Amino acid sequence: MTEHHTPEARTAVVLGGSHTGMLAARALAEFVDRVVVVERDALPEGAAPRKGLPQARHAHMLWSGGAQAVAELLPGITEALHDAGAHRLPVTTDIVALSAWGWFRRWPESHHVILAGRDLLDATIRAQVLADERIELVERAEAFGLVGMDAGMDTRTDASTSASASARTSARTSATRTSAARTSAARTSAAVTGVRIRTHDGAERTLEADLVVDATGRGSGAPRWLTALGLPAPERREVDSGLVYASRLYLAPEPARDGFPVINVQPDPRDGGPGRAGFLLPIEDGRWIATLCGTRGGEPSADADDFVRFAREELRHPLIGELLDNAEPLSDVSVTRSTVNRRYFYERMPAWPENFVVLGDALAAFNPVYGHGLAVAAQSALILRDVIRRQGWAAPGVARAVQRAVARPVGAAWDMAIGQDVFYPGATEHGPTLKERLVAAYVGRLMYTATGNGRIARRVTDVTSLERGAEVLLAPSVLLAALAGPLKPALSGPPLTAEEMKAAGLR
Repeated sequence: MTEHHTPEARTAVVLGGSHTGMLAARALAEFVDRVVVVERDALPEGAAPRKGLPQARHAHMLWSGGAQAVAELLPGITEALHDAGAHRLPVTTDIVALSAWGWFRRWPESHHVILAGRDLLDATIRAQVLADERIELVERAEAFGLVGMDAGMDTRTDASTSASASARTSARTSATRTSAARTSAARTSAAVTGVRIRTHDGAERTLEADLVVDATGRGSGAPRWLTALGLPAPERREVDSGLVYASRLYLAPEPARDGFPVINVQPDPRDGGPGRAGFLLPIEDGRWIATLCGTRGGEPSADADDFVRFAREELRHPLIGELLDNAEPLSDVSVTRSTVNRRYFYERMPAWPENFVVLGDALAAFNPVYGHGLAVAAQSALILRDVIRRQGWAAPGVARAVQRAVARPVGAAWDMAIGQDVFYPGATEHGPTLKERLVAAYVGRLMYTATGNGRIARRVTDVTSLERGAEVLLAPSVLLAALAGPLKPALSGPPLTAEEMKAAGLR
């Protein structure tokens, strides 16, 4: 069955109803009569878990660069999140962090983070997006292929076509001869005109669309869908540190349920062993979410009895374990191994179809330890809106312009993620490149300087918050400061105040 739309009506289809998909739907709503969001799960009414988002059990933060993008797409969302219980914490004022080069000082506010459980964050954004009558939700349905025009031919890129591997092998010579012609035609005439979906009862239908956005996450089928349209396989890179995450919810001690800082114990990749890290984030309802992680050979376990021990004995400082000793566990330990950094370089492809955009984890998935996925998705959705505003809805090449533009925030987060992960054993086939070693050496010097220089700490946070690009770290004043090193002596311990220590039961 094909679901047609009238010629004068504009329709966009967004695949995936999570954080990226909802923000993309909001970004498109101003240009179309109808946005259809296709979601594999049945989404809950409020802030509740769902099957397709297991990562919600782990720590999340929305850096200010992403929070600003969300607020521009959804005016009033900051207040709505606050009313729902989310926290806005000033950075670095309310961050107690041990870096590889020592404890950071708590400088006056320069940036901020939004902290909440992922279920609450998604539910609050989802409620505002779906309040728009132009946006409709198709639940318990999954896309399995694009419908496109390639050199004048109607082409369905059904995923089921990939099942005939043996038949394709026998026809390989013929396919090779036609591939070049299809790719050449795709440069100028390939266009997506809809998407094939399968509902929970097995029924299949086609949704016609003027634009399709793939926000389906790490399991995206875009690479094979594009090759079925006659395009070459996209360039892809993976950096896998072997990181394992283990998280658990706690009820904070009553005096520490409001105004407590983020606690972060970072690994030191220079020591040559497994990287172990921990986070303690204050979220809604007086709770802490604690996330522990370790690379190959240093992984945390799912054993609840071992959780606090790992935090106290395996991290570079026992602070998180000491804090958890005085908190009440509220959940079992959740573990995930889906942490590989994976990026598709769609912006480098020699051709790109009209009317198709890939965003979020479907484009680039980052090691969650750096907390950039939510912010990059929000900035990408805002770029989607702004490029269409600038070039026009039906302008030729607008989809490709979006794909190239979103490479900027994606690339910034990617460089930060792999800049550390590439040094762990087995992360890549050949280890870090010379360029990566030189960049890491300079960044390391900056981080060391930031432990005792508030101006450099602000410049570094400009980049980690995704508010500014890495070029600010190459300004002459920053280079000179890095050469000089920190202006203040190293701290001997975590910079918690006496009141915070007492509230957490440490005194």
